[in-house]
Amino acid sequence: MNTARRELAAAYRLGERFGLNEGISNHFTLRVPGESERFLVIPHGLHWSEVRASRLLVVDGDGNVLEGDGEIEPSALFIHSRILRARPHSVCVLHTHQIHATTICVLEGGRLLPISQNALRFHGRIAYDDVYGGAADHAEEGERLAAVLGKRDILFHANHGVIVAGESMARGFDDLYFLERACQVQVLAQATSQNLRTIPDSVAEKYVSDARPNNLRKQARVHFVALMRLLDREEPDYAD
Repeated sequence: MNTARRELAAAYRLGERFGLNEGISNHFTLRVPGESERFLVIPHGLHWSEVRASRLLVVDGDGNVLEGDGEIEPSALFIHSRILRARPHSVCVLHTHQIHATTICVLEGGRLLPISQNALRFHGRIAYDDVYGGAADHAEEGERLAAVLGKRDILFHANHGVIVAGESMARGFDDLYFLERACQVQVLAQATSQNLRTIPDSVAEKYVSDARPNNLRKQARVHFVALMRLLDREEPDYAD
């Protein structure tokens, strides 16, 4: 449990450092090791820059706070509990309004295009929700989002933001980080009004095949550990 708390606290601090958060409105969750219905989450009202491992809540699938002081924000409950329930193989769920990915979410027919190497990381892994269903502050909307996400890892939620479901904290955060980088390149490229150089599907599929899941898991872990070392030097109180 201590490792899980430390990793989730690090993810929050890193998310704020990279500008992935929006006020106090976004949330990351991490399943409690060995539990199916319990997860760690930020208490509502705490800024990501203030998160410490000891301040995280343990919450069950019905929203009951089992450990910690504070309460869970409703959309954090209904988005995260329903996706974790529908995906027993997923360990974390990360929901943000990060600016470049959200920019694509507000475009009619917005899609992440295969125009950069980073975008190829997500080939065949993104589900698109093209209907904004209002605030995700009730069970039905959380269940709808979980159904749209299905077996894919990433959801672009129309007019709202993105959700990443990860098999580990490291893999989830790595995906979130590189997703924003890929979206940033696309938004900047489209702003030039020049023709985009699209990568053919055959090349994208070969890239995915060559990358191989085990290599991506290892790379994600190495990346996340390096970022945690950065926090250990500059913001060590995250682990308190």
